[in-house]
Amino acid sequence: MPSVDTPPISTKSPSNGPDPILLTLFANRFMSVAEAMGRSLQQTSISTNIKERLDFSCALFAPDGDLVANAPFIPIHLGSMSFAVKYQMKLHGKSLKEGDVLMTNSPHAGGSHLPDITIITPVFDSTTQEIIFFTASRGHHADIGGILPGSMPPTSVNIFEEGAEIESFKIVDGGVFDHNGLLEHMVEKPARYPGSSGCRNIRDVESDLKAQIAANHKGIQLIHAIVKDYGLPTVQEYMYHIRANAEMSVRNLLRDVAKRAGSNILSAIDYLDDGSPISLRVEINEAEGSAVLDFAGTGCEVRGNLNAPISVVHSAVIYCMRSMLDVDIPLNAGCLVPLEIHIPRKSLLSPSRTAAVCGGNVLTSQRIVDVVLKAFHAAAASQGCTNNLTFGTGGKDKEGKSVAGWGYYETIAGGSGAGPGWHGTDGVHTHITNTRIGDVEILERRYPVMLHQFGLRHGSAGLGKWHGGEGVIRELEFMEPMQVSILSERRTRHPYGMEGGGPGALGRNTWMKQLRSEDGDLDGQSELITRDINIGGKATVWMGKGDKLLIETPGGGAWGVDEDARHGNKPAAEHINAWEPRGSVAERTAAQAGF
Repeated sequence: MPSVDTPPISTKSPSNGPDPILLTLFANRFMSVAEAMGRSLQQTSISTNIKERLDFSCALFAPDGDLVANAPFIPIHLGSMSFAVKYQMKLHGKSLKEGDVLMTNSPHAGGSHLPDITIITPVFDSTTQEIIFFTASRGHHADIGGILPGSMPPTSVNIFEEGAEIESFKIVDGGVFDHNGLLEHMVEKPARYPGSSGCRNIRDVESDLKAQIAANHKGIQLIHAIVKDYGLPTVQEYMYHIRANAEMSVRNLLRDVAKRAGSNILSAIDYLDDGSPISLRVEINEAEGSAVLDFAGTGCEVRGNLNAPISVVHSAVIYCMRSMLDVDIPLNAGCLVPLEIHIPRKSLLSPSRTAAVCGGNVLTSQRIVDVVLKAFHAAAASQGCTNNLTFGTGGKDKEGKSVAGWGYYETIAGGSGAGPGWHGTDGVHTHITNTRIGDVEILERRYPVMLHQFGLRHGSAGLGKWHGGEGVIRELEFMEPMQVSILSERRTRHPYGMEGGGPGALGRNTWMKQLRSEDGDLDGQSELITRDINIGGKATVWMGKGDKLLIETPGGGAWGVDEDARHGNKPAAEHINAWEPRGSVAERTAAQAGF
């Protein structure tokens, strides 16, 4: 609270609304809190996932659990973290005290998928001891147990196979860190499920969790500094003004969309690679500037892991709304106020309590974004995937004994979709993800792999007046035997173009298996040969020493017809699809001259 010798800055606003200067100031102050939390987390973490790949998010929440502000971290985290905060509030009520820190990752409790662990810390008023804010951070941890290293098993059919699930755990109780409780939740409990292991590298995970706790504490310090400068009533008043500003921006957007479309009814449908539909009907109330988004017609829960928790659906929607706005405002809960989201029960967007979800968070969410943007006629499809690669060792051996090991996880870029007035972007992490990929020097120094090629996949972009973005090629060689898994989409269904634009190319995953030929040479020695095997979009393989994995990611769809190509003024390019023979980048470029 403000000190006696440093009175709060006067912030009287006009009677007809908030002061626009102070509105901008507070929006940036709140965002700066989240940014500082993120810097703290990156600097104090040790894992490749958080320190180098930046697969984390930090945000500030109101006393009621609504998102106030965030820095530009991972969109899929930011919309769903509010669900996690509200769930913990409902669970713990007013029993929380200063020095308490909560940990959760359960999709049932507002989580996205299990590797994303959320740390939540209440912020108390120093005078009244009432909760005035929450700080929260969510980080993707490379391994939290489960049936495969990396905790992103492409073959999972229930939540227990994906690792440790924590509905609520007070990781810090009154300032005391609960190490033994953490071991129970992260190592012992998940290992009790048949075929599943506990966290394979608990020391690294524990260290990163402590970094998240420290980042939250950094946020608390900065919030108290803002309160000291302006006084709590003014800070909270502008917190609500910021949300109201976001709400009004979305209402204006909805009115504008209905006007441009000439209709208040919008619809779209797209399909996952297994054929499951994701359907959306949008009905806009122009008078109120509100809309009902109804996902009726979406496919039922799937046996695999493409089910998306409700919180993930809301994340995708709030991301789309914020992306379509042409004003610079913080992403916050106000963006959802004008929207009523209907999700059919027993669908893959509202799965049962024990459904597998690791792919729903990273893949189905991308398809939800594509469907929303398609309904609003905003952009062609992006690569629709995050190309999740995991590899590692350890877990349970054939006798059921736990073996120490490690896991590595990365997402791989692709092409983004074009829109009315812009080309798609080449080789970028699209939409719900905003991470980096591991630097080759760090990757090869820390793990027994060698990166042979990583570059743009020429010819994979959709063709049109505004062309889509190119996908990428990433080829890795494994220097020792290990389990390698890929979880990906857009391997059987092209990223669509719009307004006559061409689709992006399909992705493909090829296992280049090293074999010894049966026919020896003149010296009687066997010859080393390579067998290329298309392993599909979702697979796990025990790679031998010298085996390689070639990942070719999808391109983005195009927007509009290329009139020059239509009239024969330049040659049309053919897309690479998932069934063409593999060739070098140079060969493909030469074959597609004129693209």
